[in-house]
Amino acid sequence: MTSGQGEEPQRILVIRLSALGDFVQSFGPFAAIRRAHPNARITLLTTRPFVDLARLAPWFDHVEVDHRPRWTDLAGVLALRRQLRGYDRVYDLQTSGRTARYFWLAGRPVWSGHVAGAAFPHANPWRNIMHTRPRQRDQLRMAGVAPVDRPDLSWLVEGGPQLPAPYALLVPGAAPHRPQKRWPVEHYGQLATLLAERGITPVIVGSAAEQPLAAAIMQHCSQARDLTGQTSLPELAGLAARAWGAVGNDTGPMHLAAEVGCRCLVLFSRASTPARTAPLGYKPGQVEVLWVRDLALLSLQRVAAALW
Repeated sequence: MTSGQGEEPQRILVIRLSALGDFVQSFGPFAAIRRAHPNARITLLTTRPFVDLARLAPWFDHVEVDHRPRWTDLAGVLALRRQLRGYDRVYDLQTSGRTARYFWLAGRPVWSGHVAGAAFPHANPWRNIMHTRPRQRDQLRMAGVAPVDRPDLSWLVEGGPQLPAPYALLVPGAAPHRPQKRWPVEHYGQLATLLAERGITPVIVGSAAEQPLAAAIMQHCSQARDLTGQTSLPELAGLAARAWGAVGNDTGPMHLAAEVGCRCLVLFSRASTPARTAPLGYKPGQVEVLWVRDLALLSLQRVAAALW
């Protein structure tokens, strides 16, 4: 049985599937839900790339993988239905068309989200144009959950490679199917040279698929260090927490760097809307955004000027 709205829930499900930037910007809401329900058993439903990170976090008792079955996959949908059943309350932080269907698969429990019929609807007509972080704060506020202004990430920031300071992270990658989100790699190579000339070691991070980008940067700057494909998400977080700064495209690792307090310069094209998706950081001046319609036209000089 599920509890009513006025009863303290004992079994809670939190839904946050992807992508990395969105997942990272849910750290505050995760912490707020845990603080609001200190004695509840809280399960996170997420996608596989974030399981290891979520299992390290202090906010969840259990983490489950959503395999995102096709709606025509009857066996997969029935398995998902079993995952969603039996909770006193569900906080849907994904609030997508897909998770709207989860409300019905779950048997219409006490639900916080955007779906019609939710006990705690996010009844803000502007929700679709709000930035991710304030939108989630607003959603939880309407469910009676007070915000956490800055989550404690002490569990996250101590790991990763211990590199000699100072060093700066370069994040030249982005989603492979969205090349318009990438500043030209030769510009990253030239920026790496400028950093090295100032005594700051350029450290290139990203997935293993971005190793060719790292190789191209190192052709410009032999002092750069290539860590692409060599850090897990928790290790990347620790590396970013100790960095002099980070420069990168609109991609998940930049959100992670901003969340752990790293000074960030994020490069946006018309493919993204900073007002809705940019990393925010937690102190004035920590995150700066350069937005141009076409990143191919963003000069090295303008990026360098934003750093020094």
